[in-house]
Amino acid sequence: MRRHYAEEGLSETDLSPDPVAQFSRWFAQAERAGVLEPNAMVLSTADADGRPSSRTVLLKGFDERGFVFFTNYGSRKGAELSVNPQASLLFPWYPLERQVIVIGRVERTGRDETAAYFRTRPHGSQLGAWASEQSSPVASREVLEQRFAELEARYPEGEGVPVPPFWGGYRVIPQSVEFWQGRPNRLHDRLRYVATESGWTVERLCP
Repeated sequence: MRRHYAEEGLSETDLSPDPVAQFSRWFAQAERAGVLEPNAMVLSTADADGRPSSRTVLLKGFDERGFVFFTNYGSRKGAELSVNPQASLLFPWYPLERQVIVIGRVERTGRDETAAYFRTRPHGSQLGAWASEQSSPVASREVLEQRFAELEARYPEGEGVPVPPFWGGYRVIPQSVEFWQGRPNRLHDRLRYVATESGWTVERLCP
């Protein structure tokens, strides 16, 4: 099961001056190419003993401050980030034979930012944030659906749903961002931005 990569290459002269601008460029290209959920990313965290875990989450915003996602603070990822606030993000844009890998420290977003995003979520997703004790065992699917039904009766469509105090955003502040472009003969292009005190430096990595 081996595919021959033949897309155009990536050279140092192609890059934007900073990784967020370069990410924005590639993200827009992924959208135009019809990549399914280009904001889907694999988030990897580790517990206090270094045991890793990964899952797919959705990017909900990015700017010069970092990359933002939202979740239940009591989830496995939330528990791991509380003791080890470092993470890796992987954007696998297979149709373009591209990957972007972000590594950095993580901090919570402010409650105002969390509330502003929460209000944009569909009504059902707002209720789901309350109904699910994410990553905790549940007796059955029926129990979960019963919780949701009770919330739906309490907060009908059109009525404001409060932001759960145990739910909110995280921002991954990049320390390195790698742009990976598939090339023939497994000689892929890998250009990595690395944060320094004076700004960003770019290094080419062997494939």
